[in-house]
Amino acid sequence: MLDWQCRPFAELPAADLYAALRLRAEVFVIEQRCVYLDPDGFDPQCWHLLGRGADGALAAYARLVPPGLKGPLPMIGRVVTAPAARGAGQGRELMREALAACARLWPGLVVEISAQAHLERFYAGLGFRTTSAPYDDDGIPHLDMQWTPPA
Repeated sequence: MLDWQCRPFAELPAADLYAALRLRAEVFVIEQRCVYLDPDGFDPQCWHLLGRGADGALAAYARLVPPGLKGPLPMIGRVVTAPAARGAGQGRELMREALAACARLWPGLVVEISAQAHLERFYAGLGFRTTSAPYDDDGIPHLDMQWTPPA
């Protein structure tokens, strides 16, 4: 079980921002070997969900993008679990927390993700449905998926 905090960028302590950017770089740039500019200019307008383990280390993170910023729907992006925290259900817990936060922030709105194609079943298990054909994003096949909140 992780300790969760969801904050807008302006309320993120510098140490939390650093931890999030470091984890994103560790996984997306180094582990997945994608050379791209991760701080893409959207972070200041987003909410940031951070999950910390009992030791205080950042174990999971997601960026919550408000509707109208990157598209008409809110989005969950930069979904990442620390390598040391994998295999204990943290990814599922992270997505449940992210969906709950989106439902609080933007009630009743469908939520979109750009999912790595190999994780389609994982996201489908959380209630997402595939809405696009596969496409390349920095050398990794992705799919657009949407989650509709319960009525």
